[in-house]
Amino acid sequence: MISAGTQRFLYHSCITLFSAIAAMTLLSPTYVQAQTPPAPATPNQAQPIDPKNPNIIQPSAQNNSVLSVAGGQRLMSEASSAISSQNYDTAVKKLQEARQVFNQMSNFYQQLAGNFQGIDNRVADSQRKKALDTAQMRDDATYQLALVHRAQNKPELAVPLLVQIVNSQNPTRDLGKKAYQQLFELGFVDAPFPRTGDTGNAPQRSEAKPPEQSTPKQ
Repeated sequence: MISAGTQRFLYHSCITLFSAIAAMTLLSPTYVQAQTPPAPATPNQAQPIDPKNPNIIQPSAQNNSVLSVAGGQRLMSEASSAISSQNYDTAVKKLQEARQVFNQMSNFYQQLAGNFQGIDNRVADSQRKKALDTAQMRDDATYQLALVHRAQNKPELAVPLLVQIVNSQNPTRDLGKKAYQQLFELGFVDAPFPRTGDTGNAPQRSEAKPPEQSTPKQ
């Protein structure tokens, strides 16, 4: 038989053991939760929403976007490097992309300017200026693309681009003159401009034309 003292010892031991198990059961989830590191954020993970400002999401850096002036200029720089190494196929691809980026941006700014016309002319004027600035960048990219096609001995691709530049810039502006001179050198036109002895006092349009609605790749 088990003595009374032994029974009391076993009883108190069981009580102590059960209490320890209960304590571990209650504390272990908190401990595990505290020790588990948060899952790393993936690049495409949705941004968390601030409960205090549920309608505000921090915008991504515009400079990292392809649809930006910086993005278009980066493509132009890559095209310039490709031209330097005579990698004309890559240069054509980069210039086509830059041209498309600047034209799309110019279209968007022009649309915004029209939306704010008569509502807030300050905003409308700001967007119109951006539309004209990016249209100028588009024409610069178009001119470089035409020169690359000339270097490739593909005048059939260069001529349409040069005509577009003359139409957009006006023949009296510097880029318009350069484009027309290229057409003259290619033999597409036979009348030089400006003519010898021309005073060059023809009125100049101060800005590039509004953006093209669609720009087929050349």
